[in-house]
Amino acid sequence: MKLPQHFKRSYFKSSSLGSVALLGLLALPVSAQSANAPATGCPQPALSRLTRHRVASGETIASIAQQYNLIPATLLGFNPDIRSGSAPVGTELVIPPYNGVRVDVPAGRNWREIAKSYGVRADVLFEINGCQEAPSVVFVPGVNWSPPGTAQATVANALSRSPLPGTAAILRNYGWQLDASSKVVFNSGVDLEAAAGTNVLSAGAGTVAFAGTQDEYGKMVVINHSQGLQTRYAQLGEISVQVGQQVQTGDRIGKVSAASDAPGGSTGGLHFEVRSNSSLGWVAQDPGNYIPALKRSDRGTR
Repeated sequence: MKLPQHFKRSYFKSSSLGSVALLGLLALPVSAQSANAPATGCPQPALSRLTRHRVASGETIASIAQQYNLIPATLLGFNPDIRSGSAPVGTELVIPPYNGVRVDVPAGRNWREIAKSYGVRADVLFEINGCQEAPSVVFVPGVNWSPPGTAQATVANALSRSPLPGTAAILRNYGWQLDASSKVVFNSGVDLEAAAGTNVLSAGAGTVAFAGTQDEYGKMVVINHSQGLQTRYAQLGEISVQVGQQVQTGDRIGKVSAASDAPGGSTGGLHFEVRSNSSLGWVAQDPGNYIPALKRSDRGTR
């Protein structure tokens, strides 16, 4: 199976999208709904990028959410008419560009206080809302909507575990570094030490987008997750899933190959990537920003 062009491995500088790229934003058409104009250099406010979907026969809230790479709770939060759990045919739904909630800013409060109350970075909230200084309503990304009277919505975490059992040493870090020939190269993921035959586990729930062999990746599995995130598991000796299969966090998706079977120039073990969907395509991100076990301070330890 040949990997599509947009999946191919890349060695490039980090995206200029800044904090927006870290959220894995998917560029969508701007709707006619108005919002405060963004400051120069800022993206359009998320709430100005709402789209519409008319429910067709056979569709469910879950299937519509999956179609837009959202979770059902996001659709419920933006569409009060379907909070009963059903979406009648012909109903027009509001579709946000990514998971999150719409929050009215109470009088006397600002976006910094909203960011603190929802546990999100203030600079991310500012940028995702078009750099408006005093908005009356904001979009808070990565937060699950919950019915009134229940516990406050919490930040969603699409990726929640290491792709290997236990703790693995980092053989090669993410980012710019010197290779074996002293050339400066960009590693689009992390290379984790693991013995041949070690189980490789899904870092989060999602759908298998690719399972096959591709050039320097060798045998590889690609999984698409919520929040516009994607994970890639390369240098496998065995693949245990197929395209279109739904996987849960911790499901076995393959096994690590022997070093002698890894692609040329590879150190063996597992090559693991996290990517976010943006207007530039699938942009490589530091896995340590998403999975605590892979944070830089933990690297190089057993």
